[in-house]
Amino acid sequence: MEARWRSSAKPVQAPKTTKTVSFEEVSGKASSSEALPLSLHLTNAVFFSLFFSVVYFLLSRWREKIRTSTPLHLVNLSEIVAIFAFIASFVYLLGFFGIDFVQSLILRPSTDLWNSEDEEENEALLRKEDARKIPCGQALDCSVTSAPIISAQKVVDEKPVKLTTKEDEEIIKAIVAGTTPSYSLESKLGDCKRAASIRREALGRITGKSLSGLPLDGFDYESILGQCCEMPIGYVQIPVGIAGPLLLNGKEYSVPMATTEGCLVASTNRGCKAIHLSGGASSVLLKDGMARAPVVRFGTAKRAVDLKFYLEDPENFETLAVVFNRSSRFARLQGIKCVIAGKNLYLRFTCSTGDAMGMNMVSKGVQNVLDFLQTDFPDMDVIGISGNFCSDKKPAAVNWIEGRGKSVVCEAIIKGDVVRKVLKTSVESLVELNMLKNLTGSAMAGALGGFNAHASNIVSAVYIATGQDPAQNIESSHCITMMEAVNEGNDLHISVTMPSIEVGTVGGGTQLASQSACLNLLGVKGASQESPGANSRRLATIVAGAVLAGELSLMSALAAGQLVKSHMKYNRSSKDVSKTS
Repeated sequence: MEARWRSSAKPVQAPKTTKTVSFEEVSGKASSSEALPLSLHLTNAVFFSLFFSVVYFLLSRWREKIRTSTPLHLVNLSEIVAIFAFIASFVYLLGFFGIDFVQSLILRPSTDLWNSEDEEENEALLRKEDARKIPCGQALDCSVTSAPIISAQKVVDEKPVKLTTKEDEEIIKAIVAGTTPSYSLESKLGDCKRAASIRREALGRITGKSLSGLPLDGFDYESILGQCCEMPIGYVQIPVGIAGPLLLNGKEYSVPMATTEGCLVASTNRGCKAIHLSGGASSVLLKDGMARAPVVRFGTAKRAVDLKFYLEDPENFETLAVVFNRSSRFARLQGIKCVIAGKNLYLRFTCSTGDAMGMNMVSKGVQNVLDFLQTDFPDMDVIGISGNFCSDKKPAAVNWIEGRGKSVVCEAIIKGDVVRKVLKTSVESLVELNMLKNLTGSAMAGALGGFNAHASNIVSAVYIATGQDPAQNIESSHCITMMEAVNEGNDLHISVTMPSIEVGTVGGGTQLASQSACLNLLGVKGASQESPGANSRRLATIVAGAVLAGELSLMSALAAGQLVKSHMKYNRSSKDVSKTS
């Protein structure tokens, strides 16, 4: 996924801290090298000189023997003396300089917290923390025990912090002073919850702003380490509502929607009711393939065309597919589409990705193919693994036309009685409004994939609830809503066509407790054991079904003139938030 773990924050896995001011500089004490006796300095100099001198002598002699074809094992007296001098000087230098280094690799210090390269500076901390006995480099152990559920996220009773407030205070002061990087707390402390707490307090002191409204407790910080969020200071609470049951392909679904927009869940729920009373909706998966498009450059346009013809030749596809598919047991190359801009070539790879959304999977496969192509096209310059012809997290015609992720069409026939009694409007009014708003109005606005009323509202809410990438709402919300009168004008046929729904049921945020619970509610949690990719494909059809319900209800509210009244009723709060702490 493009720009998925790109962050201005540095990685949290065991970063190397930067030494700023040494303990000796602060305390005024002499360093260990300054304390060496004069004779030891001279001895070191002698053995250094001896070591490099004999190495030079031996290399010169052996080079001469190779030139004259003399066996290397035949040595004279001077060479024997040089070999013994080499061994003696090497043993001395290893004993004086190397033992501590070797021991530091095998037996790491047990309580070095911050600047492991500064042994003298850490002695004060080691004396303070002998009672802790927590290795600074040990694997993170954020053990949790069960506790009552009090929030939307997995609630845990974090391991009690046994260190004193004074010791945490020293770390906070170091962060505020800039001598300790905040991103290193998890790897150095070995306690994710405590790291978040310390970082949060330091941030409050640096900015002078209160974070009292941002929850800290009740979250499993270990679950996001190294995969979902860096440098956490808490979590944001988003309410989750349920729309449904949505009767789709003969099965009922309760659709979780995480949103702070009043009326959205209620409106979608009304649409679900209208669909259910009319016999349900049906959806069909048209295509399933994630895309990644690198950009490469050649010296001439002719060479770029040569590669284009090579990639689009059916005889070469089998070879390229074998190379691509090595990246994963689920990745299966489906096709390569190439376009040229001068001497630059854009290669749009499409592949199936099982139950994963698949951006990382397809990127690894693309890299395999690019490495393979370097053999026959050594003059190919890979400019970027993504050249925006994919296109990820941006509105693009290529996704609207070619599709990306799952392409789904969902339809329903809404009975005339339901339109009148539940939706409070008429079939004729809905058909006319859809033509003038979703079709003509969107065309007048120059819309790109936006021929709908509010598909992105439903897509975003379901994405957040189920742990999808919210930024992919952009292309996933490409949708055209169609309405027409059927059955002699008595009933309404409504459909939504969505060519690029990008969802997965494994990886990323889907593994977090709350999001996993929402996926479980829909019956699509994790990977499908019977048919790889079945869960993610079903989730895509559910998203399209929910969009169908949302479109039906909002268009009905607009046709009946109820939109403003409904929002004033459900989307306004009488609570004065400025007076809350």
